[in-house]
Amino acid sequence: MSELELLKKYVKDEKLIKHCLATAAVMRGIARELGEDENLWWRIGILHDIDYELVGEDMEKHGEVGAEILRKEGYGEIADVVARHNHMRHGMNYEEPVEVALQAADSVSGLIIACALVKGGKITEVTPKTVKKKFKEKSFAAGCDRDRIRLIEKLMPLEKLYEVGIKSLQEIKDDLDLS
Repeated sequence: MSELELLKKYVKDEKLIKHCLATAAVMRGIARELGEDENLWWRIGILHDIDYELVGEDMEKHGEVGAEILRKEGYGEIADVVARHNHMRHGMNYEEPVEVALQAADSVSGLIIACALVKGGKITEVTPKTVKKKFKEKSFAAGCDRDRIRLIEKLMPLEKLYEVGIKSLQEIKDDLDLS
């Protein structure tokens, strides 16, 4: 079973599936930039919210339930990262590059997609300058946590993240229903 099939076994909401795909794409792009394992980071990105629908509003369980599922399904190598990604439960003190990247990718993917939607769904028209401008507008894509995005500065400049994120999302634009 592919990671996407596994995700769809537990997640039915199309928007959440697209969010996981977007996070995975950005994770792969960051891994490429840092010389890390692109496939491993992609798997973490696509499966990071595998338990989201199961736990509902219970953020005390989010991540932990996902880790249990992943261990059961044979993805134990990524279970700990998924368990710790819930910043509401674990705080923001991430140091491992893969954990820092997941925090940033999880939020910046939504910010970049929101920028594309403002441009009629054209991800090809989004630039790092666009994202930088919208990043400063706290009311724009308010659910995209700027503090989580800023964590990436431990690994690369924000502008580089925007560049990597845009390119990564352009690579899967059809899967995200963008142009």
